[in-house]
Amino acid sequence: MKSATDVNWQWYRLSELSAVQLYAMLEARVAIFVVEQNCAYQDLDGLDLDGEHLIAWSGREVAAYLRVLAPGTRFEDPSIGRIITTQKFRGSGLGREVVAKGIERARLRYPQRPIRISAQKYLEKFYGSFGFSTVSEPYLEDGIPHVEMLLLP
Repeated sequence: MKSATDVNWQWYRLSELSAVQLYAMLEARVAIFVVEQNCAYQDLDGLDLDGEHLIAWSGREVAAYLRVLAPGTRFEDPSIGRIITTQKFRGSGLGREVVAKGIERARLRYPQRPIRISAQKYLEKFYGSFGFSTVSEPYLEDGIPHVEMLLLP
């Protein structure tokens, strides 16, 4: 496990990423959501072009990542998603930090708006610790149990 203090946080629009940075970001997402979770799904969902992407870099490696989507993109409310902490950084507190920074960015961009997420069911308590409340029954998304959660302004 590496330390969370060994990272450099950067916000990007997709067009601001170099080819090498984009490759690293997508490689990290696929490593977790497709390979590690053994889930064949369409990670490139057409929403990245409209999102803001937060990447925690450890050198040229992605340590953590999430994207913030505007209202009306995926949900009626602004949302955060594709939240990951790569294997080397798990247990370092980076997961909490990336979510906190995503909430802060969404609040800055869309003040007085609730933030909606589609959370994997097993992470419901984790997101609840940030103030998110479950607002749906469990449902399958790409074969994995999820719940919609909402963080009020």
